[in-house]
Amino acid sequence: MSIRTNILLRAYLAFALIVLFAFAVLFKLYKLQFVEGKKWKAKADSLTTRYFNIEATRGNIYSIDGSLLATSVPEYELRMDMLAGGIEKDAVFYEHVDALANNLAQLFKNRSAKEYGRMFRKARYERNRYLLINRKVSYQDLKRVRTFPLFNLGKYKGGLLVIEKNKRILPFGILAARTIGYKRENVQPVGLEGAYGDYIDGVIGKRLMQRLAGGVWMPVNDDLEIAPREGSDIISTIDINIQDVAQNALERQLIKSNADFGCVVLMEVATGEIRAIANYTKVSEGIYKEQFNYAIAQSAEPGSTFKLASYLTAIDQGKFDLDDKVDVSGGKFQIYNHTIRDDHSAATPFITMKHAFEESSNVAIAKQIWRFYGKNPTEFTDKLSAMHLGEPLGLEIPGEGKPLIKTPQSKSWSGLTLPQMAYGYELKLTPLQMLVLYNAVANGGKMIAPIFVHEIRELGKPIQSFKARVVHSKICSDETLKKMRTLLEGVVQEGTAKAIQTSRYAIAGKTGTAQIAQGAGGYKGKRQYQASFCGYFPADIPKYSMIVLINNPTQGSYYAAQIAGPVFREIADRVYGQDLKMSEQQRRMKTDTSSHLIAQTPKSKKGDVSATAQVYQTLGWAMPHSTETQDSVDAVLFDETKINRGMVPNVLGMGLRDAVFLLGNAGFYPKVIGSGVVMKQSLPAGTQVGRRTQILIELR
Repeated sequence: MSIRTNILLRAYLAFALIVLFAFAVLFKLYKLQFVEGKKWKAKADSLTTRYFNIEATRGNIYSIDGSLLATSVPEYELRMDMLAGGIEKDAVFYEHVDALANNLAQLFKNRSAKEYGRMFRKARYERNRYLLINRKVSYQDLKRVRTFPLFNLGKYKGGLLVIEKNKRILPFGILAARTIGYKRENVQPVGLEGAYGDYIDGVIGKRLMQRLAGGVWMPVNDDLEIAPREGSDIISTIDINIQDVAQNALERQLIKSNADFGCVVLMEVATGEIRAIANYTKVSEGIYKEQFNYAIAQSAEPGSTFKLASYLTAIDQGKFDLDDKVDVSGGKFQIYNHTIRDDHSAATPFITMKHAFEESSNVAIAKQIWRFYGKNPTEFTDKLSAMHLGEPLGLEIPGEGKPLIKTPQSKSWSGLTLPQMAYGYELKLTPLQMLVLYNAVANGGKMIAPIFVHEIRELGKPIQSFKARVVHSKICSDETLKKMRTLLEGVVQEGTAKAIQTSRYAIAGKTGTAQIAQGAGGYKGKRQYQASFCGYFPADIPKYSMIVLINNPTQGSYYAAQIAGPVFREIADRVYGQDLKMSEQQRRMKTDTSSHLIAQTPKSKKGDVSATAQVYQTLGWAMPHSTETQDSVDAVLFDETKINRGMVPNVLGMGLRDAVFLLGNAGFYPKVIGSGVVMKQSLPAGTQVGRRTQILIELR
């Protein structure tokens, strides 16, 4: 064989080996991908592990009186590992699987026992390690599930996998719902839930998870978890009883007047703590819901309630006094090409500035402000700025509306701006910003920013307390302050709000009926109005300040005295009746100024004997004897009520707080309609029903 032939033969052999090797590689790739692909993919997935976040239990939100406003209730997702250690042998699994299916069917009632059985057998055949059994399972049901066949073999052995989730609930439903707010993924946070999320959220934990075939992740071992730390509790300033009263009073008036929306805010004068805040929007005929926080976010022209600021500015700067007279003849004031009008003409051409405030004369205050500040409007606007009326309050709750107090340097300033500002136009304030001014008058001149949180607690111990921030230590002189309080009391005693005065305590405040601008069209076209009343009570020793605002009432009157005033009075009456210290203080004052006082034992709702007895003892009243023959909910009833789990208690005649407490401790979910005392309950007392049953209670 020649050398050339030998070389060619070797080359052919090498080429053949290369081709053969290539075919072998291709065959191996084919086998790995198409024949053994599932096997090796599952193997690779099973070797993939990583840590996932464990959601922490969020802290609770409480009212100032200890009622639970928002809480997290644990819910569980149940799954099953068909290859768990205790059920590896088919004999064990198939011996008990039908009993397990039967128990689950009886408990959850979402599938029949046969359907559960087929599902388990199919999952066993498919070697499913993360079979979904049920979602949103309560803790009580979870305890029962753990006693079922297979699942009672112990942790990991029986295949039961439990994934805990937290569901946020509001025990009092819609009460203060917008203020409580929410915090959701990819949504702008709202209310206390959003503002204090860093405290409420807690610290997330970590759980080691293993990836199974199909991209499913399964917990590896609970022992490898880093436990989450639960969130802190928020003690809000809201009083749930006052909140209930405020919401119901506002809603009734909105329905009655067929208004677009409305809001109420009630604040404690000395502390700035918000005791109630309600906002309702009309969603359909006669139906109102909390959808937007108008009290905090809605900046608008306030109208005549702003006259307090105009009077305070001018009187404090010595421009005019309460006894000074002004010509309001004809109820018109022509300035440039614009006519300022009063809703009704005064009985005489000349009236005092005090009477002008009580009757809410636009002409009087516009004339005086124009007279004294027309040549130097900066003097007027500087005083408003000094009171910080043009600045946001810096609330902890997000979404505060931006106030607008124009100055001569403003682009939109015109010759009409100053006189129109005098009675609440060409400027913008939110209802809460306006309330802060009135509260300052009630608070001896100290202006404070409202607060919504009293305290933050961690594991039951206070970690942070809150005090109102002082916006202005003294908005005016004591002499001016005294005159402002005289004006506000006069409105209720002699002026536009005379209809809401009461002999039990004194109210001070101001009505405001403002025409609503229609966007670029201004005030042309169909007229719409906003009615408001802002004030405080008791006028002699102010404890609470409040603003009521109702937008675009379309049935009946649109004047504030008939629309907003009655809501103010209704809420004030209920708060006065509930606040024993305030009413007792008023009683003592009346005692000091009269020779004698005829005291009558007040009516009391049915409720806790010991608590009621303590109230009577504190006030020095005789304790009425128990009577079983009275059938009126207005009568004083003293009963010791025993709580039996699963048995419906008798809550007729009780207030909201007592009724909810009693039903909750008996294991039921109360649904509330109305306010006042319980007149009806959907299930009779003594009925034996399953716990977690919803019971409807109607209050009037």
